[in-house]
Amino acid sequence: MTEQAVLLALSRVIDPELRRPITELDMVGGVRVEGGTAHIDLKLTIVGCPAADTIERDVRLAATSTPGIDSVVVDVGVMTREERDALTLKLRGGRPKSSQFGPESLTRIIAVTSGKGGVGKSTLTANLGVALAATGLRVGILDADVFGFSIPGVLGIAGAKPTQVGEMILPPVAHGVKVISIGMFVEENTAVSWRGPMLHRTIQQFLTDVFFGDLDILLLDLPPGTGDVAITIGQLLPQAEVLVVTTPQQAAAGVAERSALVARQTGQRVIGVIENMAGLVQPDGSILELFGTGGGMDVAARLSTPEEPVAVLASIPLSVALRVGGDSGSPVVLADPQDPAAVAISALAAQLARGGRGLAGRKLGLSVN
Repeated sequence: MTEQAVLLALSRVIDPELRRPITELDMVGGVRVEGGTAHIDLKLTIVGCPAADTIERDVRLAATSTPGIDSVVVDVGVMTREERDALTLKLRGGRPKSSQFGPESLTRIIAVTSGKGGVGKSTLTANLGVALAATGLRVGILDADVFGFSIPGVLGIAGAKPTQVGEMILPPVAHGVKVISIGMFVEENTAVSWRGPMLHRTIQQFLTDVFFGDLDILLLDLPPGTGDVAITIGQLLPQAEVLVVTTPQQAAAGVAERSALVARQTGQRVIGVIENMAGLVQPDGSILELFGTGGGMDVAARLSTPEEPVAVLASIPLSVALRVGGDSGSPVVLADPQDPAAVAISALAAQLARGGRGLAGRKLGLSVN
């Protein structure tokens, strides 16, 4: 009975990378109790597991909380290749890795795009992901801006590396969001200069080899413009929804429209426009329109059709706190939630969270006898 009680306590220990109980992941090889001492066989997924110290500490705390246990001896080992393969198969639910975000996936995929650089798309994507996670959703961010990757820095995990378990890559987690970026695979300050086929393979591997688990929402931070990556995303994820980011000035608005039109050509649906840098709130409450007004409404009007109306979902004001948070790796939605930009982004997250995951056109795995 004491051994069963220890196992029950260990079922509350969560692997910080896989986000599941270690007992469910078959990381507990066995439990033996002699007198008041619990002997626990702990099997880590890989040699040099970055979460090893955290897992062992939590195992000791859980075991010592069991009535009748006075001391704990943890024998730390590593899974065999066969055990890792079995774990990989279990995590994927027996499904091929190509189905992670395939047509049958229930994960809602939202691509954040813009016509030109410098409109704050990456900062907005990072903060939106953190705000969505704060609502209780399971969120991932795929940094598809291979040449200008910046998501790890904005989220404060520059230098973080994914963990590889067999052929499965586990993305780092920042503020409750699972994140993958080419910046995690290249040396700092390295310039990435790849042609189309290499870009296509990279995005494809991010969508298949990286194991995100069961996400509610996957955000894609796309590079500006209508180049190879936008076309690849359209081919691989035609079910994705698109958010178009623009600034109020007319020059940016005209270019932003083009990125949405390319997405529509691949079957993706434009769900709204976000107007960033909409104005700077002054101490007296007035707004200084540094970049003019009306760009967001103009893009939404031009993209709207009778069958598919497009609205401005949010107007994000210029914010010093938003900029500072992006530079320091502290998302403003957490660091300064009362900042006007943080309030607007959180409201957008709440609006998107209410959308839920669609079932239209997806098989439900049911059969009629």
